[in-house]
Amino acid sequence: MSCIKIGIIGVGNCASSLIQGISYYGNKGENDAIGLMHWEINGYKPFDIEVVAAFDIDKRKVGKDVAEAIFAEPNCTAVFCDDITRTGTTVKMGQILDGCSEHMRGYPSKCTFILSDEPESSREEIIGVLKESGAEVLLNYLPVGSEEAVRFYAECALEAGVGLVNCMPVFIASDSSWAQRFKEKNIPIIGDDIKAQIGATITHRILTDLFRKRGVKLERTYQLNTGGNTDFLNMLNHHRLLSKKESKTEAVQSVAGERLDDENIHIGPSDYVPWQKDNKVCFIRMEGKMFGDVPMNLELRLSVEDSPNSAGVAIDAIRCCKLALDRGEGGVLYAPAAYFMKHPPRQYTDDEAFRMTEAFINGTRMERVDEVSDHRRREGKQTLAKRSS
Repeated sequence: MSCIKIGIIGVGNCASSLIQGISYYGNKGENDAIGLMHWEINGYKPFDIEVVAAFDIDKRKVGKDVAEAIFAEPNCTAVFCDDITRTGTTVKMGQILDGCSEHMRGYPSKCTFILSDEPESSREEIIGVLKESGAEVLLNYLPVGSEEAVRFYAECALEAGVGLVNCMPVFIASDSSWAQRFKEKNIPIIGDDIKAQIGATITHRILTDLFRKRGVKLERTYQLNTGGNTDFLNMLNHHRLLSKKESKTEAVQSVAGERLDDENIHIGPSDYVPWQKDNKVCFIRMEGKMFGDVPMNLELRLSVEDSPNSAGVAIDAIRCCKLALDRGEGGVLYAPAAYFMKHPPRQYTDDEAFRMTEAFINGTRMERVDEVSDHRRREGKQTLAKRSS
């Protein structure tokens, strides 16, 4: 099959892991391909992805081939595949807007930005690059808090007619007005804020769902995260954290038996520790009541390399977006969004989202997403009626 042509906004650690992975799995077979949720989606393998357009604002990346730019500072993620063939795609200067926090200009760390002195690309130039390159799917990897910049590139995706995978917590797919615009243009979108393969949020969600299913009342919980990459340095500006905290908190609240009061749940990035680089350390504590109102608590420490942890999910999201393009489907892809993202338009448990996504990939008939909750309510009423009779 032909390759899936993608554009990337932000050639940082996540982009580095994704592009390394495309090459890495090109040398693997299905039986020895560790770390993937799907080897094949509609005939597309993990390596059937080609980067044909890329934008950044750092002078160490702009003007370089993507294969070289992914290893330039301030990137600091693990190098698990350094044999990357030159792509022939040069990183273009993008729009800065609010994509760079003021405190990161001149910050005494290797993780800070050095803004390129190249003139910013205009909206028309960016749209032109996307069209001329043949890009089919655009990945947004902008820093947390880049509200204006994300909306700018979402506009570019709409105008260029390319699918969008919004990996960051600026709400596009989960904003009804934006979702409607993608639907009207029949352009697929998956968002918002990508879940890691085994990360803090997915682990916290699974444990919260487990408490609910096992009849344990969750009374209070926190999730604290530290890291030393550009993402954590960026989030030292707490004004940029509002959407990130909302995204991560809602991901956990949505699977709880009952919503916790705001003072009983704290989820969010906690501090920047430079020597951790791209390693993220998460601390989760959950307190609750078991049978007989007997108290219990759970504490967990999780350490992961942050960017590879999301790359396998991104590879699946790209292929699902391409699958929708092949089928002529546009608008929000609700099932993949629920499975791959922290803040989808509609939240489901991860078990439900998994089954819905498998049905989407296989093209099998499944209840429409907007019918599922009503169906559950009907089943619950029928069960109660039977018991009372």
